[in-house]
Amino acid sequence: MAKVQPGVGPRHPQVVVLVGATGDLARRKLISGLFHLSSAGFMPGCRIVGVSLDALDAEGFRRVARQAIDEFSARKPGDEDWAAFAACLDYVPLSAGADALKDAVERAQRSFDGESRLLHYLSVPPKAALPVVQLLAEAGLARGSRIIMEKPFGTDLASAVSLNARLHEVFDEQQIFRIDHFLGKEPAQNILAFRFANGLFEPIWNRNFINHVQIDVPETLGLGKRAGFYEATGAFRDMVVTHLFQILGFMAMEAPTSLEPAPINEEKNKVFRSLVPLDPANVVRGQYAGYRAEEGVDLASETETFIALKCYIDNWRWAGVPFYLRTGKRMAEGQRIISIAFREPPKSMFPPGSGVGAQGPDHLTFDLADASKVSLSFYGKRPGPGMRLDKLSLQFAMNDTGLIGDVLEAYERLILDAMRGDHTLFTTAEGIERLWQVSAPLLENPPPVRFYEPGSWGPKAVHQLVAPHAWRLPFERAWRAGSGKAD
Repeated sequence: MAKVQPGVGPRHPQVVVLVGATGDLARRKLISGLFHLSSAGFMPGCRIVGVSLDALDAEGFRRVARQAIDEFSARKPGDEDWAAFAACLDYVPLSAGADALKDAVERAQRSFDGESRLLHYLSVPPKAALPVVQLLAEAGLARGSRIIMEKPFGTDLASAVSLNARLHEVFDEQQIFRIDHFLGKEPAQNILAFRFANGLFEPIWNRNFINHVQIDVPETLGLGKRAGFYEATGAFRDMVVTHLFQILGFMAMEAPTSLEPAPINEEKNKVFRSLVPLDPANVVRGQYAGYRAEEGVDLASETETFIALKCYIDNWRWAGVPFYLRTGKRMAEGQRIISIAFREPPKSMFPPGSGVGAQGPDHLTFDLADASKVSLSFYGKRPGPGMRLDKLSLQFAMNDTGLIGDVLEAYERLILDAMRGDHTLFTTAEGIERLWQVSAPLLENPPPVRFYEPGSWGPKAVHQLVAPHAWRLPFERAWRAGSGKAD
């Protein structure tokens, strides 16, 4: 194991109860993330108690963990690191009950010489969350612990209020960490740095200079084995409420009084309180052709696999500025961008045919992939005689800094924050309930789904939704060689 890195992780050793330890998310992200945090020295000590429906013992769970790390981790373990990590793993089948789980946790706690902290990660379907919370209460493992909850947080306002009330019977709000892995990504946090550390952009971050904003997260993936979950959820509940609205909150918030969790969450919640309830007329719902033939999908399903919407923030900074959000399955590209379109000059003195305005307004674009990219586009003169202008861009990519190896994956960062008790990148009960409240008109009166071809950019109606503007994806210009694709 590496030497503990001071100041970046929790002060005390951690006992992690990983519920759903053999599930897809645990195998793809959580086990390898915990291995990296442990082996890289981000924690002074760690014990992991896996819990799931599978009838395994500790050795069987170690085999599952090793296979997951070999298959999904970018950091392959050496013999010494793996041996140290494997010794930290224990397992309790869900059928063994509360007493067996309590015994395993206490055994893990006794393995440390001094004080430790307890973190529960519920990597389970929404319907299983409350039974697991009850199990933790029966085992006496709630007091003084922290709990990470996976999305979605309810399916509407009533269910969200009920879920939060039931949670608060066992855990205080300060103990609860509602995870959104989008906010754990380095570029999402870079938005705060970009806005509030630079005098260049904050003065123009308002309705006087910004024409509209797009948050666009298309996916090329289909359902995989999630048909049962997706049929009951759909793209809006799965992605917009829990991801895209959270990114919108970071992008649109006022400057917090400090970079502490409470002031940042308060400014995000102010944005959510200012959101105008969604108008179904400003929403396009889509379903890719062939979705209804997927295993586990209703032959007459009206579940959307695509959604695009226009919304407004009714406050002094953003009044009248449309925010366009789009996401969907089986689309042409997988991208995660925020694109900010600035207002064009009120008058052009350039002659007809000069190229001014031909390629749209200037844009500031954030790529939310793990390797941060930022681009600022502008018009500049083409070399040579006459006044011909082309669209140019200033570009930054994390790859250019040589620091790309220091980037933590989103789940790693968020698990570390939860261990430290830092709520900055997590969703509050108030925030999530307000988002379901503004979503109510759409949920009560959803427009019909429109079909779109897999590999496309969604139903054609999305172009009318964004008119007279145009969607930024697909990009027309490229990053410089080696930096990927964007404008």
